[in-house]
This record gives sequence, C-alpha cells and structure tokens, in this order.
Amino acid sequence: MNRKPSMSSSQATMLGAQLRRRKSIANMITESQTNAGAGQLRRTLGMWQLTMISVGATMGTGILVILGDTVPVAGPAIWISFVIAGITALLSAVSYAEMAGMVPVSGSSYSYSYATMGEGIAWICGWCLVLEYAVSVAAVAVGAGQYVNETLRTFGMELPQMLAGGPAEGGVVNLPALIVIALATLLLVRGARESAIVNSIVVAIKAGILIFFSIVAFSAFDAGNFEPLLPMGAAGVTAAASSVFFSYIGFDAASTAGEEAKNPKRDLPRAIMLSMLIVTISYVLVAVSAIGAREWNWFEGAQAPLVQIVGELTGRPVFVLIFAVAAVLAIASVVLTVLYGQTRILLAMSRDGLVPPVFGKVSARTGTPVAGTWITGILVAITAGFIPLGALADATSIGTLFAFALVGASVMYLRKTQPKAERTFRVPLYPITPILGILACLFLMSQLGWHTWAVFIIWMIVGAAVYLGYGRRRSRLGQMTKQEYAATLADEK
Repeated sequence: MNRKPSMSSSQATMLGAQLRRRKSIANMITESQTNAGAGQLRRTLGMWQLTMISVGATMGTGILVILGDTVPVAGPAIWISFVIAGITALLSAVSYAEMAGMVPVSGSSYSYSYATMGEGIAWICGWCLVLEYAVSVAAVAVGAGQYVNETLRTFGMELPQMLAGGPAEGGVVNLPALIVIALATLLLVRGARESAIVNSIVVAIKAGILIFFSIVAFSAFDAGNFEPLLPMGAAGVTAAASSVFFSYIGFDAASTAGEEAKNPKRDLPRAIMLSMLIVTISYVLVAVSAIGAREWNWFEGAQAPLVQIVGELTGRPVFVLIFAVAAVLAIASVVLTVLYGQTRILLAMSRDGLVPPVFGKVSARTGTPVAGTWITGILVAITAGFIPLGALADATSIGTLFAFALVGASVMYLRKTQPKAERTFRVPLYPITPILGILACLFLMSQLGWHTWAVFIIWMIVGAAVYLGYGRRRSRLGQMTKQEYAATLADEK
C-alpha cells in the first residue's frame, strides 16, 4: 500500500525534471540548419521585408476593425489608450529585439522560453502563441465582412445577413472571412518570398489609405470633440488600452522568421524596432484625426467607422469604394503575416516533438511547411466563420500579454547566466526596462474582464492536458539521457 504513493512521487519528480529541461541556443541553431528528414526553410528575407512582415501583421487591426468598439469605452482619450498600449508593446519589443538577435530561429517567444525557463514554461508560452496567432487571424478576418459590405453599398448592394456574420451575429457564416483566410493560406503555401513581396505591396497600400483618411479627417477637425477628455474616467482609458493592445499584436511576427532571414542577428532587432515606430505613430495619428472629425458618441455601434467618416466628409462614393477595397486588402495583409507566424511557431514546436510532426514537414519544392499551413488555415477559417470578433480579440490579448511577459523574463535570465554572449541589440536601461515591460503586461492582463480570464484558464487547462497526453511523451528533449542532455548544454559553460 505504500508503493503507490512512492510511484506517484517518483513520477512527479520525473515530470518536474522534464519541465525544467532547457534547450541551448547553439543546439536550436544547429537543429534549424540540419532538421534532418523534415526539410529546411529558405533564407530569402531582408531587413525591409522583415519590417513589412511586422507592420503588415500589426498596422490596421485596431484602427480598421475595433476602433468602433473601444472609443465608447475610453471616450476622446482613446488616443491615450493607444499610447499606453504602445508603450507596453514597446517595452516588450525591446526585449524581443535582444532575444531575436541571440536566438535567430523560428519559434519567437516559445523558443526564447525554451532556452531560458525550460520545457514547461516553453509549452505554456507556445500554447499562448497558438491562441495569439491563430485566434487573432480569425478576429481580424471577421472584420473583413464589414468592409466588404461597405464596398458593396457603394453599388447599392449588400451581403445577405446569413453570409455576413457568424451565428452570434445573426447570420450563418462570415463568408468574407473564410475567403480572405483561404487566399492567404494559398499564398503562404507558394513560398515565403512570394508572400513577402505581396505583403510589402499591400502594406504600402495600407499606409496610403491611413494617410488619406487622416488628411480627410483633419479637414473637418473640431477640438471641441475632445471635451470632456475622460468621460469614462481613467478606468475607461486603461480598460480600452487592454483591448486595443490587440492592435499591437504582430510586431513579433518578424521574430518567427529567424530561419528565413538573410542576416537574422542584424536585421531582426532592427525590423522589430522600426515596425513599432511606424505602427505607433500611425495609430495615434488616425485616432486623433478620427475623434477630431466625429464626437466620441458617434462611434457607438459604428461598423467600419473610418470608411463611414470618409464617405460622410467627402460625399463621393468613389472614395468610399477605394477606401473600403484598400481596407479589405489591409486586413488581408494582417491575416497573411499573422498566419505566417502561426505556422512557424507550430513548426518549431513540432521540431521539439511537442505537437504532431506534420506541422514540421517543409516542402523541398516551396521551402514552406505546406501541410501545416493548410491545417492551420482550415482551422482558423472555421473559427473566423462562426465566432464573434469581441470574444476573439480579448482572448487574444491575454495570451499575448502573458507571452510578452515571458520574453522580458528570458532577457533577464540570459543576462544573468550568459552575460558575455553575443548580443546584436541590448535592451536599454537594463534591468528597469524588462521589469517595467513585465509589470505593464501583468497590469493590462488584470484589466481584462472575468470572461476573458475564464477563456484563458480553460485554454491553459486544455493545454496542460495536451502536453501531458501527447507532448511530454514525444518531447525530444525529454527522451534524452542525462548524459545526452548535459552534452547539449556544454556550450553554455
């Protein structure tokens, strides 16, 4: 009768040891270069293309899709919410920049956590990234339906309600969302270089329409629209900041391209920081011009508010048509680049044995994880077609904030354990910056509603079950002997 508790204790000890096992950075780089039997990704992306991946994955989501939901929460101070969220993202971005230069492989914060805090935390981070990338793709794609309808209205038409939204929105399926995701998936399967070229073109269009909107909106600017600045108080501003943080998700997309960058140690940090600068300036500019053009109460329940403002101020359907079409392309750009990041996260996790090997198989012809991309695209398309935007956006934010906090912790760990390691970018004002980044992420997490936390906790429970039932048994690191494991960490000594 005493044997059963003893066995349970032994199993717990073994599990604890496996959860703490780390992968060395050198071992990760070696695996990315060999990856026997699964194929290798191709290094085709330069610094500008990496920057456009981050900008493409980020710019447009909050402005084009959820502005109408967040202005009523913060009032005219919505631009302050964007600043708060932007500062929080920047504090994490500098940590990402340092880690991306040190760990130039696919996997982003999942790989960084594996190299610092062990398999258990890495799995949690990877599971959060699955929530971040896959669900944010679906959430953004849902917004495409609104702009497709705005385009059709210029011709006196409109999508039937059954095809314009999922069941929670009074329809059957969000057909535009399904189409956008299908096209993005098809393009990603063809190759990373082709996808990057298309994305760069679309990002240029996206920047153009936001500049055009700002010019139009400032032509009707009324400073009185900013009074009172805080009708919902400071609590409304911070609550909106937690939601619009969703708008900054994507700057880390470049870090998932570590194995496809021509010079990752130099270009990844530069791309991450440059993309943050571009996105933050664009968001604040558009938010200020939008509030200047319309009173904050006007945004209550507004569908595709930017295109509505353009239509009302110009009175010309042709401008509405151009803006709406460009907005759909902008949303498609986000879908393309974030879906790209998701497939690379799953590739890294598959390489470690934590998810099925199908996600790690790279086509010799295209240099992309074809099967994994199709599987991911199909699952995300189903999600986008049937789940409402609000629930998706908030669930995405909490998983992202948690992953960002882990990156800050990873920087601090490596600064302590490997202080002399090569760093092509160093976090300024260390250790204040990563500590502030971690605290800011935790604060914004605390501002999210209880239903969002409920979704997050359920997601974590499901993740724990998947790891214990599948990942733990197939983990490549967990299958090593103590001697083999020690050998992989020899480079750190």
